[in-house]
Amino acid sequence: VQLQASGGGLVQPGGSLRLSCAVSGFPLDYYAIGWFRQAPGKEREGISCIRNSDGRTYYTDSMKGRFTISRDNAKNTVYLQMSSMNAEDTAIYYCAARAHDPGRLGHILVLLKAWELWDAWGQGTLVTVSS
Repeated sequence: VQLQASGGGLVQPGGSLRLSCAVSGFPLDYYAIGWFRQAPGKEREGISCIRNSDGRTYYTDSMKGRFTISRDNAKNTVYLQMSSMNAEDTAIYYCAARAHDPGRLGHILVLLKAWELWDAWGQGTLVTVSS
């Protein structure tokens, strides 16, 4: 299983950036791909995920509005579009894959609250928001 996150870099406050997550080697019936981030000295936090079966998207409440997750099935790639960025968005951004549905855990949003529930991780890509 390989998840290759890319697209990070330096962006000015108010700017936009699109991250990519190339997925390979994962079972075709995997459940979801998610995006997380971890700022220096902080816990890893969930941003968004996209369900494989129907492409439905989900966001952590605090991330709604400025982040958009999408996918290109032909390229086996999931994207995270970020806009109106600020210094608090500076972090390492990770994509992750979940093999199975949440089951007894309940709604898919539970998965965004617990990074340890994901099965595979990319290496992360650094995003720095600074003038």
